Amino acid sequence: MNDYIYTIILSMMPIFELRGGIPYALANDIHPVTAYLMSVSANILAFPIVYLFMGFFHGLFSKMDWYSNLFDKIVIRTRAKVGDNIEKWGFWGLMVFVMIPLPVTGAYTGSFAAWVFGIEKRKGFLAVSMGVLIAGLIVTAIFLSGAELFGFLLKKV
Repeated sequence: MNDYIYTIILSMMPIFELRGGIPYALANDIHPVTAYLMSVSANILAFPIVYLFMGFFHGLFSKMDWYSNLFDKIVIRTRAKVGDNIEKWGFWGLMVFVMIPLPVTGAYTGSFAAWVFGIEKRKGFLAVSMGVLIAGLIVTAIFLSGAELFGFLLKKV
C-alpha cells in the first residue's frame, strides 16, 4: 500500500487518529497541506462511525452481559474525562476537548461523549469537526516546527 492509504488508515484508527496520520504523512514526504486535508477528513469520519455503531449495534449488543459491563466502564470513564466540560460548556467544551492533541481526547472519544450526553447530532458533528480541524493544525505545526528545529540542530553538529 502507498503512504496516502496508510495516512488515511492511521487517521481513522481510534488510537492514532490524526495525531498518527499527520506525522506519518509528513515523515513520508507528503505535502503538509495534503497531509492535513487527508488526515482531518479521515478523522472526521469517526463521528458517523460512532453514531452508526451506537445507533444500530448498541441496541443489539446491550443484551449481552460482557458488552454491558464493558460499555458501563467506558461510559463511566468518558463521563469522568469530559463530563464537567460538556455539562458546563456544551458545544464549546466538546470542541476544546477534541482539539487538544493528547491521547484519548480525539474524535472518537468526543463523538462518543456527544452521544452519551445527548448532544444534538448536528451540534455534536460540528463541535467534533471543528475540534479535529484545530487539532490537525496544532499537530501539523508541532511536527513541522520540530522537524525544522531538528534539521537546524543537525546542521550545527
